[in-house]
Amino acid sequence: MNLFKRMRELGFEVDGFTLSGLIAASCDCIDLIKQLHCFSVSGGFDSYSSVNNAFVSYYSKSGLLKDAVSVFYGMDELRDEVSWNSMIVAYGQHKEGAKALALYKEMSFKGFKIDMYTLSSVLNAFTSLDHLLGGRQFHGKLIKGGFHRNSHVGSGLIDFYSKCGGREGMSDAEKVFREILSPDLVIWNTMISGYSLNEELSEEAVKSFRQMQRVGHRPDDCSFVCVISACSSLSSPSQGKQIHGLAIKSHIPWNRISVNNSLISMYYENGNLQDARQVFDLMQERNVVSFNSMIKGYAQHGDGTEAFLLYQRMLDSGIAPNNVTFVAILSACVHCGKVSEGERYFNTMKETFKIEPEAEHYSCMIDLLGRAGKLEEAERFIDAMPYKPGPVAWAALLGACRKHKSLALAERAAKELMVMQPLAATPYVMLANMYADAGQWEEMASVRRSMRGKRIRKKPGCSWIEVKKERHVFVAEDWSHPMIRQVNEYLEEMMKRMKEVGYVMDKKWAMVKEDDAGEGEEEMRLTHHSEKLAVAFGLMSTRDGEEIVVKKNLRICGDCHNAIKFMSKVAGREIIVRDNLRFHCFKDGKCSCGDYW
Repeated sequence: MNLFKRMRELGFEVDGFTLSGLIAASCDCIDLIKQLHCFSVSGGFDSYSSVNNAFVSYYSKSGLLKDAVSVFYGMDELRDEVSWNSMIVAYGQHKEGAKALALYKEMSFKGFKIDMYTLSSVLNAFTSLDHLLGGRQFHGKLIKGGFHRNSHVGSGLIDFYSKCGGREGMSDAEKVFREILSPDLVIWNTMISGYSLNEELSEEAVKSFRQMQRVGHRPDDCSFVCVISACSSLSSPSQGKQIHGLAIKSHIPWNRISVNNSLISMYYENGNLQDARQVFDLMQERNVVSFNSMIKGYAQHGDGTEAFLLYQRMLDSGIAPNNVTFVAILSACVHCGKVSEGERYFNTMKETFKIEPEAEHYSCMIDLLGRAGKLEEAERFIDAMPYKPGPVAWAALLGACRKHKSLALAERAAKELMVMQPLAATPYVMLANMYADAGQWEEMASVRRSMRGKRIRKKPGCSWIEVKKERHVFVAEDWSHPMIRQVNEYLEEMMKRMKEVGYVMDKKWAMVKEDDAGEGEEEMRLTHHSEKLAVAFGLMSTRDGEEIVVKKNLRICGDCHNAIKFMSKVAGREIIVRDNLRFHCFKDGKCSCGDYW
C-alpha cells in the first residue's frame, strides 16, 4: 500500500495488474477492499478480468458471497475461465454445491475450456454437498479423460473421499494417492488431513507425515497443522510435543499463526491447559482463531472466568468475534451455569455484531437453560427456533431431562431423536436409563427390546491413557488388557481405602433391577467401568505426583465421577478425565466442574 501511494505521488500510471496486487495485499481488511473496489469502478479498471476475478476470490474467502456473485454477474462478456473457476470455488466454499454444479454445466455449455482447476472446483462442490454417489460418478469421468493422475485433481479427489466417505472413503483416497505418479507436498498434506479428519485413523496421519519426510518432502505449515490436529485425537501428549519440537526446528517461521493455533487446540485437547496458554501468550501475532481456540479450551475445562476475560481482551485488541467465538463463549456459560451471561452473549451476537445465530448457538442456549433446570424455558426456546431443530438441540434437551428427572419431556426429546437418527443408540439408552431410575422396569425393558429389534447396539464405554509414550485402552468389563489382573487388584485395594474416607457406591448407575441382580453384580459392574480401570492403571504405573490424563468416548457416569474424586484424595494425585463433553480436573477430592455437569 505504501508503494502504491508513492507510485501515485510520482505520477505513474495505474493498471489492472497494480490493482490485482493490491487486492492480494489487503489481508482481512474489508474496509480497504471496499475502497479499492470503488476506486476500480470509478477508474474503469473493472474492465480487467484479472481485477474482477481477484475481487470474486477475495469476497468469497471473506465470507461475502453476495458481493462475489454481484461482481461475477456484473462482468458480462468479460468473464474468462478463471472467472468461472473462481465463482465455482466460491459457491463450493459457502456450501452452495448445487449452484456450483449448475455453473459448471453452464460453463461447459458455453464452450469454455475445462481444465484441472475447474475439475478440482467441481469436486469441491460435491464435497460441500456430501454427495458421495455423484462424486464417484464424476471420478469415473475424470478417469476417462485421463485427469485422475493429475496432482491438482488428485488432491481434490482425496479431499472429497476423506470428507464424504468416512473410513471407507479413506480407502478410496488411498487408491487415488497410489495412482498419482509423483505425489507433491500438497498431495501428502491432503492425505494427512484426510486421516486426521477420521479420529480412528489419527495414527495413520502421523505415519503418513513421517513417510512424507522419509521420501524427501519438507513439511510446511499446512503439514504441521494437519498432523498436530491428528495428535489432538490420539490423546498422545508425547507425540504432540515431538511434533511441536519439530515445528520449531523446521524451516517455517516458528511463530506461524496457523501452526500455533493448532498447537493451542492440541494441548488443551490433551488436558494441558497450561501449555496451551503458554503457546498463546508467546504468539507475536494473534487472530480470531487464536482467541477462539483458547476460549474454547477454557470452556471445556470449566474455567468460565478466564474465558470471559479472554473474550473481552479480544474485543479490546480490535479483533471482531465471529460465529465460532460465540459457540465457544456460550459453551463456557453452559459448563459454568452462567444463564444470564449466556443470554446476554446470545443477544449481543445478533444485536451488536450482526451475526445470525446458527444451530450450534441455539443448541448451546437449550443446553444452558436445561442444565440450569429451566426446562420449560428450554422447551419454549426449542419451539421458537426460526428453523427445525436438529439432533444436537434435542440431545441437549434430553441430557437436561436426564439430569433433572423430567421423564415426560425426555420422552418427547427421545422420540424426536429416534426419528432424526434412527440408528443412533443414545436416545434409547438415555430413555431406558431414566425408566430404570424411576423404577419403571417394564418401560425400560420395552425400550431395550425395541433396540434389539432394530439391531441398535450401545457403544461400549472405552477409556484410554498414555503411559511412557504408549497408549493403553480399557473397555468396560473387558479382560483383554495384559495387566488387567494387576489393575483389578490395585482397584480393589483402592476401593477399600476410598470407603474408609467416605466413598459410597451409587448403585443406580449399574442400571440393573435389584431383584434381577445377583449378589455383588451391581458393585462388580460399577467397579469395572472403563474410566475407573484407566485411572487405576495410571496411578499404579506412574510416579507419585505425576498428573494422570484419561480420555473417555462417552459421558462419565455419576458413580465414576464421585469415585475419581475420592481416588484423587486417597492417592494425593491430580487426575484429569476428558469425556465426550468436557474436562474434569480432580484434585484433593474435588472436581473443577463443581459437580455441575
